Amino acid sequence: MSLKDAPSVSHLLLERVALTPNVMSFQYFRPTGWQTETWAQTLDKVRQISCGLRSLGIQDEERVAIMSGTRVEWIHADLAIGCASAATTTIYPSTTPDDFAFIINDSGTRMVFAESAEHVKKLAAKRSEIPGVVKVITFDGAASEDGWVITFEKLMEAGREWDKANPGKFEEIAKSVKKDAIATLIYTSGTTGKPKGVVLTHDCWTYEAEGMDAVNILRADDLQYLWLPLSHVFGKVLQVGQLRIGYSTAVDGRIDKLVENLGVIKPTFVAAVPRIFEKVHNKVVQGAKDAGGAKWKIFQWALEVGREASREIQAGRQPGGLLSVKFAIANKLVFSKIRDRFGGRVRLFISGSAPLSRYLAEFFHAAGLPIMEGYGLTESSAASCVNLTHKYRFGTVGMPLPGTTVKIAEDGEILIKGRGIMRGYNNNPAATAEAINKDGWLCTGDIGVVEDGFVRITDRKKDLIKTSGGKYVAPQALEGRFKSVCPYVSQIVVHGDNRNFCSALITLDEEATKKWAKDNGLTNLEYGDLAKNPRVIALFQEHVDLLNKELASYESIKKFVLLEKDLTEAEGDLTPSLKVKRKAVEKKHKERLDAFYAGTVADV
Repeated sequence: MSLKDAPSVSHLLLERVALTPNVMSFQYFRPTGWQTETWAQTLDKVRQISCGLRSLGIQDEERVAIMSGTRVEWIHADLAIGCASAATTTIYPSTTPDDFAFIINDSGTRMVFAESAEHVKKLAAKRSEIPGVVKVITFDGAASEDGWVITFEKLMEAGREWDKANPGKFEEIAKSVKKDAIATLIYTSGTTGKPKGVVLTHDCWTYEAEGMDAVNILRADDLQYLWLPLSHVFGKVLQVGQLRIGYSTAVDGRIDKLVENLGVIKPTFVAAVPRIFEKVHNKVVQGAKDAGGAKWKIFQWALEVGREASREIQAGRQPGGLLSVKFAIANKLVFSKIRDRFGGRVRLFISGSAPLSRYLAEFFHAAGLPIMEGYGLTESSAASCVNLTHKYRFGTVGMPLPGTTVKIAEDGEILIKGRGIMRGYNNNPAATAEAINKDGWLCTGDIGVVEDGFVRITDRKKDLIKTSGGKYVAPQALEGRFKSVCPYVSQIVVHGDNRNFCSALITLDEEATKKWAKDNGLTNLEYGDLAKNPRVIALFQEHVDLLNKELASYESIKKFVLLEKDLTEAEGDLTPSLKVKRKAVEKKHKERLDAFYAGTVADV
């Protein structure tokens, strides 16, 4: 058997180790510094964990949950669950107690990997409501006196003993996993109702790995920096792609260490959500502004040259003549320094999970840091379409992976078919029937078009705003455009469904806005004070006016408010992948939104 016909993730792991046992698989941070391990060492750890689960009585396709942030132990545990012929239930560490209790019970989870004492405490508080959980294994926490909680080390110790007592059994079980066996249950973070459990088989993941390999977007000699939540399908697909393609991965889920770590690790590719690119862009631009004088003018000049060169390259032409000379100078003076901030070796970024603005794509492209935007859903195992370094079109999410078919329904909805499509929603046949039509097409809920094979998404079907005047507005497009013109914004939610004009809820990028405030004589103001300050409000009005100049009257933002604090996952405003929960935010601020429209109907 080879990687080409591996039917399961466990087969992929065994074949990867057989091919490149001494190649580095992972780097991970410890207080003493960055540690490395080879594929052979990874398999040894996976073997111990997998055998430990079997020693505790886990059986084929029984569920084992992982409640943890992104770290190498998450990957070890997930691979071990697969090699034990069980299935992984992913739980974000920030999931509320009621939701994780529902997920555990709905999935039939028998055991849980819990990251820390904090997570163990949360589980213990809900113990009476999750009677099916027979064991909790903690990465960093302590064991309980009654044995319900054991340490990660204790599990691995038990695994070593079981492996000795059952020679060859680990390989036998790992190789017995069939392609249609359940590999992963990922619960979507819906804005209303209970989460829905997306059932993904081993064939879903091996297909994704095959597709990524076939389009040659990533290479065996690449080094990935992985910070994405592994409970999210975007992070998970990159973990599986690694097994097939063979690249190495540095793992660290601490977002606040992202830029710092890039300088240390010097990766060749990084996957991220658009919000990360927005923050990096704003920081780079603000730094150039702060330098002032000639440096700011040179930066602005370089950006204009870079955008012109980017447009030539996008058209399939190399910059020539005077543009070539200017681009070389801009690269030496400005763009090379931006690349150095990311370690100097980044070959490409991959963006997914939410729309990326064309402005950002062109900014990074000009700097020699191309962002290849892709598209997929949890229900399609993440990667359905992707732009490639040799075949891309900014403003689109690229072409479908080989084996994936995309078509546009009569109402404009994007439909997908292929091996990556989920088996269905766990214990929810009604929702499954709504998501997958009678002909087997996944109804994505996204509106879009196909242009020369490239898929372009225009908005979410359910998010489209229809004003009381009958005009349709795509809020995500407006939000992306505003973020490209305003360096002081963190989040914006455009509102206006069944209203007679559009309005917006806006939050501040605290660092950038405080810097502007200090430079303009507004010192020692905290976030809440800034949001209420007339000069800050006027600053945002200037940028709203800039946006509105590009818009039709019916889609322009007539009124807005600066919220007293940023949107956060903890407050229920964002998903763990940093997407705005639009309905939840609108509901929370309903009174403010209603006030925008008080008396306007009569006025009209």
